[in-house]
Amino acid sequence: MTEFAKLGLNSEIVKSLRALGLETPTDIQKKAIPLALAGRDIIGGSATGSGKTLAFSMPILQNLKHKDYVQALILTPTRELAEQVSSAIKKYSHNSLKVLPVYGGVDIDNQIRQLFNTDVVVGTPGRIIDHIKRRTLSLDKIKILVLDECDRMFDMGFFQDVEFIIEQCPKKRQTMLFSATVSSDIDHFAKKHTQDAAIVSVESNVDPTKLTQKYYDIPDYLKFSLLVHLLKKERSKLVMIFCNTRRNADFVVKNLEKQGIDAKAIHGGLEQKKRSRIIDNFHRNQINVLVCTDVAARGLDIKGVTHVYNYDIPKDPKEYIHRIGRTARAGKEGEAINILASRDYDNFRKLTQSFPAKITLEKTPFLEQVDLDYSTQNRRPNFRGDARNNGPRGGRFSGSGRTPRSQGNQDSRPRSRSHTGNTSNRSFGRSSQGRRPSRRR
Repeated sequence: MTEFAKLGLNSEIVKSLRALGLETPTDIQKKAIPLALAGRDIIGGSATGSGKTLAFSMPILQNLKHKDYVQALILTPTRELAEQVSSAIKKYSHNSLKVLPVYGGVDIDNQIRQLFNTDVVVGTPGRIIDHIKRRTLSLDKIKILVLDECDRMFDMGFFQDVEFIIEQCPKKRQTMLFSATVSSDIDHFAKKHTQDAAIVSVESNVDPTKLTQKYYDIPDYLKFSLLVHLLKKERSKLVMIFCNTRRNADFVVKNLEKQGIDAKAIHGGLEQKKRSRIIDNFHRNQINVLVCTDVAARGLDIKGVTHVYNYDIPKDPKEYIHRIGRTARAGKEGEAINILASRDYDNFRKLTQSFPAKITLEKTPFLEQVDLDYSTQNRRPNFRGDARNNGPRGGRFSGSGRTPRSQGNQDSRPRSRSHTGNTSNRSFGRSSQGRRPSRRR
């Protein structure tokens, strides 16, 4: 008897899992599957990559039979996660149930045609509501409701949408809620919409002893140059670079390609087919560098990531944990590298105050300044707060100046083409006493 069989799964499902090379359940699967098979509501705390998709998929596959109506609904915050979850369930089920991903950005008429013969819908809140209002999707026979990455859905403003969708479901149902973090709002929401729910939580899948965290304090005009230097010097396999905006992601990709580095961006501004193709190529190691925003990347389970770069420091310290959690998995070593310029100081200060993790200041290596292409910005750079801020602003954490005045051209460049040495010896943790960096006049 295999370990999955001991959890209560039938022989057919166990056989399909074995065919996929799955022999040993993860911690979340060990705890959640027996409860879910018994029909219990579940509130699960589990990070991306912990195996929760399989945990909530198994009771759906074992307890439901093919019908001509929707019996299970899985809500996800992003299109990519909806596609990923639906693909996983299809692999596990071997077509015993009809599974349909439902999200925006694709032909809705095709979705409507398939909904009439679907058992399991995996979708984003906005498109699910579209179908409900069109009367092309009925939820009055839902037996199992799953909310995946619930914290992210609420962060993205889907709280009222989720409430509306739940109101369309029968009160008598099984509800499973999974979230990387369980805030007071989520706790209240879970208690409101679950009955006698079992609380299931597991430790992070990231091995902190294998994860190296460091940061560089760099002048603004060398921020991108340092990224290029590190990418070319590091022995990395799969790399994820995080930006706070779509504009910065496009800016980084365009300029990395100019430097001969094969990179692709993934964010909400891309067509869904293109996003899916990029993610698939990254999974297959056909692309080594993925530049992404938090919204697009949240929930994606990508194995083998060796380096995570924060080109922008996230505004919410919780996002930092989600970002670095994509490396140092399954006993593998990983690095999280933060590249700080003046615009990052406030966010980094909040980060170091919220999480007392050891993030080591690295000495800045000798750099050759690279030429930048600002054509993705749609306007000339002003060095104030986004990708355009790669110019000679100065203003390091130790306080090094205001934006220099140029003679009629904001896109002026410093004469020096190289930089060496450490830019700052001050610790962000020690410097964060509520004072903003001093500015020389």
